[in-house]
Amino acid sequence: MKNNPPIRCALLTAAVLALASCGSGGDGGGGEEKVTLTYRLWDDQQKAGYERVMAAFEQANPGIDVEIELLPYDQYWTKLTADAVAGTAPDVFWMTPTQFPEYVTKGVLAPVQVDTAKYHQTVVGSFTYEGKLYGVPKDWGVVGLLYNKDLFEQAGVEMPDRLTWKADGTGTLLDTARKLTVDEAGKHPGDPGFDPAKVKTYGFASWNHYQTQWMNWVASNGGKLVDRPFGKYSFNDPASVQALQFGVDLVNKHHVSPPATQTNPPTGKVTDMFKAGKIAMFPANNALLPFVAPESAFEVGVALMPEGPAGRSVNLNGLAEAVSAKSEHPEEAMKLAAYLGTEQPQKMMADGGYVFPALNGLSQGYVDYWKARKIDVTPFAREAEGTTFPLPITTGFTGFETKLNQIFNELYLGELSPQEAADQAVAEGNATVK
Repeated sequence: MKNNPPIRCALLTAAVLALASCGSGGDGGGGEEKVTLTYRLWDDQQKAGYERVMAAFEQANPGIDVEIELLPYDQYWTKLTADAVAGTAPDVFWMTPTQFPEYVTKGVLAPVQVDTAKYHQTVVGSFTYEGKLYGVPKDWGVVGLLYNKDLFEQAGVEMPDRLTWKADGTGTLLDTARKLTVDEAGKHPGDPGFDPAKVKTYGFASWNHYQTQWMNWVASNGGKLVDRPFGKYSFNDPASVQALQFGVDLVNKHHVSPPATQTNPPTGKVTDMFKAGKIAMFPANNALLPFVAPESAFEVGVALMPEGPAGRSVNLNGLAEAVSAKSEHPEEAMKLAAYLGTEQPQKMMADGGYVFPALNGLSQGYVDYWKARKIDVTPFAREAEGTTFPLPITTGFTGFETKLNQIFNELYLGELSPQEAADQAVAEGNATVK
């Protein structure tokens, strides 16, 4: 799974109708013709793992062949929408929480039957609609704190056991970030003569990225993104606005994070800045590790996300194996999806260092993979055992996302107050909810 880059796809049109009645596919027995299923994904790194997974499935099911179809992320959703409208969607395909409402409410997805108690409950909840599960839980990624161990050592700073924050700026997060922020003259924020326009190294990365940034501040301050699943946006309440203020204060008031002119989407360069050793602490989904660790000339550490006034609450973004309601081979498609939710394939993907599996009890393989590469990812696993939340699960998010980023770009630039930005975004977002 990727770090879920901003999702850009057109909404499903009304042309997608209710579930089609399904005929029986070949059973793969005797001399009958083999059934071929199409399995669609977007991650080229995971494709290598799934080639081994599908080989194992085909060996156990000689009457079924699986063709893996890889599409770039943006193209994936555009084509899936078109295929869903035409009734030609792949048999089994990846689904995300933010896309899920559009597809499930249009009848594109078939309900699945699994023992939901065996999977991470945030993932299960992300793909539940009207009491039914519409996707076999596949994996999850969670937001944690990557940090540059070399910069900490050079500054003589140790990562605190607990990073904490409050809206007024108190807590160990800001204190630590100040010590790691240095201008070209060697001065820190708060020192006489510190020049925020000539910062050499920033202590923290605070920027307009909803998944790894402000949504976590909101949840950790007691705010809510939506009032309920498939409901309305609600992050313009006092607790949420206070959290948004903290996020932008790290940039514009405390100067421990790069200015928004450098980081705002779509030209944000935060990941590159972290890899170049210019940022000490960087909130990121664990799925970003394969794209960061090999290209960093320093030792990468992982820490727990900071605790806010309401504790620590972090985004956990899971994927599901969705089954097309119009598959020409429904029995075989369900068999494949069910298999992908079992221990063997999920352990294969975990042991290969691709993902944390959605099936409980299998995280150690992922931890061991990265431990062999000198990165301790146990903080990610610990966070997943605590308070987690999904991205907003409600209709319209995919169409609202571009406007949301535009509004919050202005917020991080200081052109809108947190209350103004939140009010505008909530109004725009709720206008897209159906």
